[in-house]
This record gives sequence, C-alpha cells and structure tokens, in this order.
Amino acid sequence: MTTAFMLAWPYGIPRIMSSYNWPRKLEKQGDRYIDSNSYIGPPHDSGDHILDVKRNPDLSCDSSQWICEHRWHQIYNMVRLRNIAGSEPVANWWEFNNQIAFSRGNKAFIAINNDVKPIDMTNSTGLPAGTYCDIISGGLIDGKCTGKTLTVGNDGKAHIFVDNTWEDPMIAFHIKAKI
Repeated sequence: MTTAFMLAWPYGIPRIMSSYNWPRKLEKQGDRYIDSNSYIGPPHDSGDHILDVKRNPDLSCDSSQWICEHRWHQIYNMVRLRNIAGSEPVANWWEFNNQIAFSRGNKAFIAINNDVKPIDMTNSTGLPAGTYCDIISGGLIDGKCTGKTLTVGNDGKAHIFVDNTWEDPMIAFHIKAKI
C-alpha cells in the first residue's frame, strides 16, 4: 500500500528495493531476543559468492531465498503508472477516514483503502471516457484485462469500489490501460 502511494504521488525519486529471506534463529539473551542467524546475508554459495536471481516465466523469482518485490506485478505496474503520469499534478483529491483517491491530471487514477469499510462512491477520475483495466489486481495483456475494470463516463466520473477485505485494497488505472 505504501509503495503504491509512493509511486502514485508526484514527489521525489522513489526507490524500489528487493530483498531476500533467511532462516531466523531467535535466541533469548537477557530481556531481549537476538537473531543468531543475522550474519547469513543474501543467497550465496559455499565460497560466499552471491547467487544470481533465477526468474520464472511470469518474471517472479524462483523458489530460492530471493524475494524480488520489484518483480511483483503490482509494483512494476505502479512504476509504469508513475512514468505515464509524468509531471501531471494531483487532482480530483478525495478522502474519508483512512481512504484516499486522486488522479494525476488526466493520465492516471488511484484509490487506496486502509479502513474497516469499503470505498463505494462516484468520483471524478480525470481520465477520458472509456473502460480501463486495474493494474493492481491484474493488467492489460494482449488487449485483454486480467483484473478488475473501471468504466469512466463522458463526465470523467466513475463508480469506485474498493473492498477493505481484498488482498490489495486499492485500484489504479492509467491511460495506457484503456481497453
């Protein structure tokens, strides 16, 4: 959620980091726990040479210790949204409790829900009329949407629904994701 906001908001130069996993071994030392495996470092061979990341056909990492957050479709799709939005300003701002929505001019729109209730409203999106593919739940592949869709009317408004129980309680669209 925070990475999506960082990439949607027109400020600074964002950095996308990836990481690795290691087996934690917590040992009690006095009144705190210490990870005695914290020295392990990134995946490496017996000579301590860092191992290459092996990719699956869907661009995710293989089952090694590499996590590769930068390859998660939600992340790389949001990087694309940021590039498409370019220097467009924030517009059509909406907020309620722990829910926000805004556009980046007429190039992109995002709604984020960190509340206990769904977002269910009609709002200006800034986008031209048409149907768009959500780049968080899927993407536009070979002209077909693999995720949720959003229909924007001639007035630039759309019915926005973001359930707080979704795995990723947000939606994001840009002009290159128009179906």
